[in-house]
Amino acid sequence: MSGRSRKGASGAVKGQPAAGLEAEAFLEMMAVERGAAENTLDAYRRDLEDASSHLAARGTSLKQADTEAIRGYVAALAGEGLAESSRARRLSALRQFYRFLYVEGHRGDDPTGPIEGARKKRPLPKVMSEEDVDRLLDLAAAEAGDETLSPAARLRAVRLAALVELLYATGLRVSELVALPRSVLRATGQAIIVRGKGGKERMVPIGEAAGDAMRRFAEVARGLKREGDDRFLFPAASEAGHLTRQAFARDLKALAARAGIPAAKISPHVLRHAFASHLLKHGADLRAVQELLGHSDISTTQIYTHVLDERLIRLVTDHHPLSPASRD
Repeated sequence: MSGRSRKGASGAVKGQPAAGLEAEAFLEMMAVERGAAENTLDAYRRDLEDASSHLAARGTSLKQADTEAIRGYVAALAGEGLAESSRARRLSALRQFYRFLYVEGHRGDDPTGPIEGARKKRPLPKVMSEEDVDRLLDLAAAEAGDETLSPAARLRAVRLAALVELLYATGLRVSELVALPRSVLRATGQAIIVRGKGGKERMVPIGEAAGDAMRRFAEVARGLKREGDDRFLFPAASEAGHLTRQAFARDLKALAARAGIPAAKISPHVLRHAFASHLLKHGADLRAVQELLGHSDISTTQIYTHVLDERLIRLVTDHHPLSPASRD
């Protein structure tokens, strides 16, 4: 049995984290100073423990590993057939961990510094056309208005219409969407307050159509006995008390199929991308889109620069004094 397959059996003292006390200090810093979510912290912990197990089986530790040891770990991941995106994520976790050790004075160097070419290449996001989004919204609205449905089926249809309208109108993360508090119904204007990553709050416009769909769902749901936590706009009989991301994604793909859109082309995240890309296509400022999406760093929002590039090229082509179009 290899060292990596014996994860957690790397010689750690009982009662101490397998990846070491430095790793726990790093995770605490990520939680307190950067507001990392619990799922993010769990992913970092798993990645560090996996690397620690590999390194321990080869006579070193996560804290003491040099560049060659880290290269060996990355090569072992590739040898096991791990996807490039997953390898890049694990190396990213190690980069941040060793940068923390260096800044805190636990090490005098960063062993990941010389490792090149392993950073994850960020792919362009899948973007739905405006025509496909219209088909999706129109079908969701039509099904929500079908009075021949049973009460339970009508509730699901009205809920799905509200979810789709809200997602495309706001660009919320799916985790933010399904966990919206019921208090958003008290919003007097066309905007709601959303609590995002790290507990940060932001104001998000929702538009008239999404607001109407949201209130219509609440009205229909009020007449039926619902399971779940009444604190949430979309309660459900789940551990969290609200609709799960997986359940919404499943319903969304089924809706897309009924609209004649390949299910592989759509997910909640694809609709979030459509929100951002369509805004930029129609002239929105990148900084404004950054704020609406809840990105803490504009470099994350710049994944949509392919949309900006097309718009800027058209802007110069159509309006520059020396362009053929301006000379006509």
